[in-house]
Amino acid sequence: MSTLILLRHGRSTSNTSGVLAGRSPGVELDEKGREQAAQIVERLAPVPLAAIVTSPMTRCVQTVAPLAAARGVEPLIEPDLTEVDYGEWTNRKLSELGKEDLWKVVQAHPSAAVFPGGEGLAAMQARCVAAVRALDNRIAEEHGPGAVWLACSHGDPIKAIVADALASHLDNFQRIVVDNCSLSVITYTATRPFVARVNDVGGDVAALIPKKDEKPSEEAVVGGSTGA
Repeated sequence: MSTLILLRHGRSTSNTSGVLAGRSPGVELDEKGREQAAQIVERLAPVPLAAIVTSPMTRCVQTVAPLAAARGVEPLIEPDLTEVDYGEWTNRKLSELGKEDLWKVVQAHPSAAVFPGGEGLAAMQARCVAAVRALDNRIAEEHGPGAVWLACSHGDPIKAIVADALASHLDNFQRIVVDNCSLSVITYTATRPFVARVNDVGGDVAALIPKKDEKPSEEAVVGGSTGA
């Protein structure tokens, strides 16, 4: 199979406003977010990317724009990697939402959470995981088993994808931290995914460069990593 780099969008105008933006139009990167997006270009410079995929939301498109420009490619828009449809919660203050009974469900039992007039978190996980696995299969077929590709999405979708790769129930996904412009890395094989990184905001990415013609192993290292 191939290796997926999950990139959360840079800091947006809604991230500092205390409002749940969801799928609201017009939410863009703020100055800090634009700086983060520019830094991704340098961070990933040594890593060959077979494809750049993004959620259709403006903040994600803006995040991958500098990287795509540097690579001379057009990002692929994937609707199923979009933000959660928060329904009637959209554009409400987080301080108010924290008083809702559903907030406790979202925190402690997210697999049962369905937002009024919107989407359930379990449904969100299903669409996101299906999307990345289908894309991964296609990219592996087109570019070979050592291919690396990037998908830019949102906090909850990325946490849900990582939870699936860890074979962890969705009810545990709130234990996963995914900061703005962080990288999380999953290698998919025929037997199992391997989670290489989660919420990486500044580490060396040299280890993500695939060795020439090397197929990712489907076997776990017995006794842990060799540290090579």
